[in-house]
Amino acid sequence: MYSDMWIFGTLISSIALIVFTIVKLKIHPFLALLFSSFFVGSVMGMNPVEMISAIENGVGGTLGFLAIVIGLGTILGKMMEISGAAERIGLTLQRLPYISADVVMVLIGLVCGITLFVEVGVVLLIPLAFSIAKKTNTSLLKLAIPLGTALMTVHCIMPPHPAALYVTNALGADVGTVILYGFILGLPTALIGGPLFLKLVGDRLPFTSVPAELASDQEKGEKDLPSLAATLFTILLPIVLMLLKTGAELKLDESTTLYTVIEFIGNPITAMFIAALNAYYLLGLKQNMGMAQLLDKTENCFSSIANILLIIGAGGAFNGVLNASGLGDGLATILAGWHMHPILLAWLVALVMHAAVGSATVAMMGSTAIVSPMLVLYPDVSPEIITLAIGSGAIGCTIVTDSLFWLVKQYSGASLNDTFKYYTTATAIASVVALGGTFLLSYII
Repeated sequence: MYSDMWIFGTLISSIALIVFTIVKLKIHPFLALLFSSFFVGSVMGMNPVEMISAIENGVGGTLGFLAIVIGLGTILGKMMEISGAAERIGLTLQRLPYISADVVMVLIGLVCGITLFVEVGVVLLIPLAFSIAKKTNTSLLKLAIPLGTALMTVHCIMPPHPAALYVTNALGADVGTVILYGFILGLPTALIGGPLFLKLVGDRLPFTSVPAELASDQEKGEKDLPSLAATLFTILLPIVLMLLKTGAELKLDESTTLYTVIEFIGNPITAMFIAALNAYYLLGLKQNMGMAQLLDKTENCFSSIANILLIIGAGGAFNGVLNASGLGDGLATILAGWHMHPILLAWLVALVMHAAVGSATVAMMGSTAIVSPMLVLYPDVSPEIITLAIGSGAIGCTIVTDSLFWLVKQYSGASLNDTFKYYTTATAIASVVALGGTFLLSYII
């Protein structure tokens, strides 16, 4: 049996190893996580064969579920991109009265971000910010920050995003419940971290315009865009199906046929499959795209998810070794002795991990491995709440280690100092707001 000092030292060393290999040595996170997995297994005295088995089980158990959902979600995102569905939402929101341009960007980010990876969301949606900035003579930074904050918020707390779905699945939380809580938290988090914060900043926010090298980006003509109804139906369909599953588990008798049907169609895999087929029809065939073109777009979009699948798989390996080595259980005992509230602890671990490794996805997966063993000591705190706490922490500390930081900087034409001062602060505020909302939900529900 290892001492508390040895267990805690092993954990700190493994995290430091991940940070060092990614940030300093520029090693891919997939390799860094695997390297750290071998390190933990060796230091904790695992049998080499058992170590490999734990890594295999960790990768397989994680990707066996998530690989399908991520693949289907990628199709949804690609259909949103090539059909112009995101532009349709942007045009509709711009025409709503009494809504400022920065709030419009928050709403666009929250709605469209459901089906888009966060970096893809910035690249796809920033032309809408260009258009609004030109029409309203608004600083591009004032629009890019709310957009980036909203996309990061939905990325971290809303399944079916990969990291949020991973944490939900790993902690045994109900997907529909996490989605519902995420909706409740997402809007105030993004609004306070984005537009409200910038309103308090006032005239101190520098005026930035569309970078010259990006100014030629063109939007689709409005007549070529899908209808708003088709767009919203496509985005919300998988969410509604998963929420129906949660409702059925609360209200229906498990022996009924209706319960079985809803459980089937509300499973994330089935829900995303139905949504992907619907996207092919409403955003593809109905937009005069042929099946050959859709096949080509599908094949091309899958290459973009190889990176995220490898990272998530390696994160599962790291989790598997932490648990199989006994480090997870030992760590749970140590953390319980700190007498820190589990919600605050989960948030803090994810916050620090994100700042260190520069990836909200890696941070959430690592935090899950660290926090999950101690949940048995707090049966009064639901796994759904801990899922939100981890996601809330991962929203914050978007700094130079995160690619999203550089995307916002480059697309908004801001200086490094201004990006730190305003965007990093915006995500930090959003993270704290989400933490407060998570605590509030834990007391109400």
